[in-house]
Amino acid sequence: LMTVTGFIVLAGITYYVIGFFKSALGEAAVPAIGALLLSAYIALLWFGSRQPVLELDDPNAPVFELPETGPTVKSGLHYLLAVVVLVWCLMIERLSPALSAFWATMFMVFVMLTQKPITGFFRGDHRFLAQAREGWNDLIDGLVTGARNMIGIGVATAAAGIIVGTVSLTGVGLVMTELVELLSGGNLMLMLVLVAVISLILGMGLPTTANYIVVSTLMAPVIVELGAQNGLIVPLIAVHLFVFYFGLMADVTPPVGLASFAAAAIAKHDPIQTGITAFYYSMRTAILPFLFIFNTQLLLIGLDSWPHLILTVAIAITAMLVFAAATQGFFIVKSRWYESAALLLVCFTLFRPGFWMDMIHPPFDEVKGAAMTQVIAEAPPNTGKRVWIEGMNMNGDDVRKGVLIPLGEPGDATKRLSSAGLTVMNDGESLSVMGVKFGSVAEKLGIEQGFRITSLEVPSNRPAKEWFFIPGLLLLAAVVVAQRARRPR
Repeated sequence: LMTVTGFIVLAGITYYVIGFFKSALGEAAVPAIGALLLSAYIALLWFGSRQPVLELDDPNAPVFELPETGPTVKSGLHYLLAVVVLVWCLMIERLSPALSAFWATMFMVFVMLTQKPITGFFRGDHRFLAQAREGWNDLIDGLVTGARNMIGIGVATAAAGIIVGTVSLTGVGLVMTELVELLSGGNLMLMLVLVAVISLILGMGLPTTANYIVVSTLMAPVIVELGAQNGLIVPLIAVHLFVFYFGLMADVTPPVGLASFAAAAIAKHDPIQTGITAFYYSMRTAILPFLFIFNTQLLLIGLDSWPHLILTVAIAITAMLVFAAATQGFFIVKSRWYESAALLLVCFTLFRPGFWMDMIHPPFDEVKGAAMTQVIAEAPPNTGKRVWIEGMNMNGDDVRKGVLIPLGEPGDATKRLSSAGLTVMNDGESLSVMGVKFGSVAEKLGIEQGFRITSLEVPSNRPAKEWFFIPGLLLLAAVVVAQRARRPR
């Protein structure tokens, strides 16, 4: 908290102070700010030189205990000026992130070359040439270490780029979609399980960045396309987190679990057995990606008030603890089989109360015909509407799926749909798509000329799904009472 607060304060001071100089001095602001930055650098080095000499000044000296926090922080305050340069370039000069990072790095190079001679001068140590040589060696060592650390990332990113390019040129992504659709038989849950397994396989042996590039390129479109055909319309962030999560789980999945192998080397244990144990523990949290898909409130989507946020967070924590208790077979005391089953039911109810409410009342009402244009015209500005489209695509396949079409500023239905790239005509029973703008949102959603918008969904007037938290918590209380009665006195 202190670190985040300090960074916010530093960024605020930088923004307003440098912004004042920028507006007051005009073209002369950059030299003046540079002189001010140099003066602050020298002043902070003088302040740091007044602190006790730390053993960490010698990187080869053995460290038997951590140094005191106060002198350590005070002697390194000048490093924060690199952050000041970064904030200055980003927020005041409006440079690109890459160019801003370049100038901040150049300032750090200047610090590495000059900090030891200047600090030595303030401390009365006049070995300037030797200290300058030490600074130069530190810079070279840092560049060498950085280059070595980037080798793995560079190779992995290059390999991921080859995979992405191959997918784009060969169309294997479409084949992957067809394969998952064929194996799942149209079952939504089975489709998600297959995507999770494929993400595990694709993520084996890849670092985090390359992992995300590969699984999001190959598997995210599969969930979007097949989910839309089953009426599952979810935000893209939930889809990407689903595949990314399972891609990362490959690090502990045998036989290529790199994290498990590293842990086995540290523990001097069998790698495969370690991987199996790690995979078993990780599978207990494998429900989270599915919850990202079916309950987007866990991603803070659709929360409209602070009480709603607090309730969602509290229920999610409770549900995760209950799930852990159910899978390990122990809550207050060792659970009986029916108590574990009850805990799993409680967990499911707390995580997805909408499942039970959907059985009582559907979440959406369908609007058809001419009423669709009225609903679109009356929708709030910059919102989206769930619509069902039907038609034959360019490959001759019949398509029926749901999509979320964004609507622009208020106006009639034709104008608002045109902001998404659609040109439609009302034929009385549906909206016929007469044209799709190239590169528009509608084209990315898979809508083609000749499709028809057959119906539109609006939220139904039903009780809040959170009412099902009450029976779930009552069942949890019953398990608690039953287990407390068996607790040893």
